[in-house]
Amino acid sequence: MDNPLNGTPGRTGVHSVPGRESLLNKISELQTEIGQLQEAIVSHAVIDHAIGVVIGLGGMRSDQGFEVLRQVSQHTNIKLRQVSEEIVDWVHTGQLSDEVRAALDQALAAARSSGPHTGEPEPPSPGPAPADTDRDGV
Repeated sequence: MDNPLNGTPGRTGVHSVPGRESLLNKISELQTEIGQLQEAIVSHAVIDHAIGVVIGLGGMRSDQGFEVLRQVSQHTNIKLRQVSEEIVDWVHTGQLSDEVRAALDQALAAARSSGPHTGEPEPPSPGPAPADTDRDGV
């Protein structure tokens, strides 16, 4: 590059350092990896929250909650993270798309019919309300 003041070739200030290009490439790769890991952490947290919602809805174990989310994702063709975000948002807004709601209902029904959920005995189904009597049956 010419120096505009005197017409002589100028220096850019960059020195030729052996391995410099390799180091710059490695830094770039590491920055990309850091970004991907940060995104994965956020994604994992959202999915964990959604699993908690599903566990609360279905009274099941966490592995079953994840399976429900996975099924909803597959049946709606929506990424797991996005399905999870919708379900977490649903808790706060009360709004859930019809497509995700239908798939969630279907996946929860399938999970419930597949057997025990938490390993604890099922609570008895509520029967008729007991008559209002005192201890003596009067």
